[in-house]
Amino acid sequence: MTIVKQTPRQEEIQDKMRKKMNVIVDTGCANLSSVKFAIERLGYKVTITDDINLIKNADKVILPGVGTARHAMENIQAKGLVETLHSLTQPVLGFCLGMQLMTESSTEGQKSSTEDQEPSTNIPCLAMIPTEISPLAAGDNRLPHMGWNTLTTVSDHPIFAGIKTDDYFYFVHSYAAPISKYTIASCEYGTPFSAAIAKDNFIGCQFHPERSGALGSKIIQNFLEI
Repeated sequence: MTIVKQTPRQEEIQDKMRKKMNVIVDTGCANLSSVKFAIERLGYKVTITDDINLIKNADKVILPGVGTARHAMENIQAKGLVETLHSLTQPVLGFCLGMQLMTESSTEGQKSSTEDQEPSTNIPCLAMIPTEISPLAAGDNRLPHMGWNTLTTVSDHPIFAGIKTDDYFYFVHSYAAPISKYTIASCEYGTPFSAAIAKDNFIGCQFHPERSGALGSKIIQNFLEI
């Protein structure tokens, strides 16, 4: 095996990157520790926090999530984080539900027409990327869409450096964003859907990079080095 030695300049750049302040937003959902470990395995420091000042001053922000949009948004609102997250200008990466929270709204976890005597409405999300989340039209396939699947299209967005179509990533979801001008990667499960979306500094992946092996680690590293 040939070992490629880094130049002093490359080592200096890597050292600076690893000293930057990266934060995982504590949304009160599960999966925070696995995201943290995935980042630390790459040699980067990261802090799980809901502290507004730490989030505002971070170099990179990661928005993970497992659960429903309704529950996650209730947590984010209770922590007073909506305005902070929406105002961020540094790179922000959402994983799975975290990606879905970046959109305008979601039907996941909406109230029924009889619950609390309120009409059924979509769940307002963070409105960072102008698209909406709805049930995945899986056809005859089982829901949730769980397991490994390939990307059918991949853009030249920096997050996908070294990633190509037919690469496998790990998905667990029953809701999805449609294909739109904000789609930077797509996948198919009964119907095409957005595997990743982006607008300005906000990027979201429907799959779980932290559970997607070496290629998932590559996604995370690409983000941390943007």
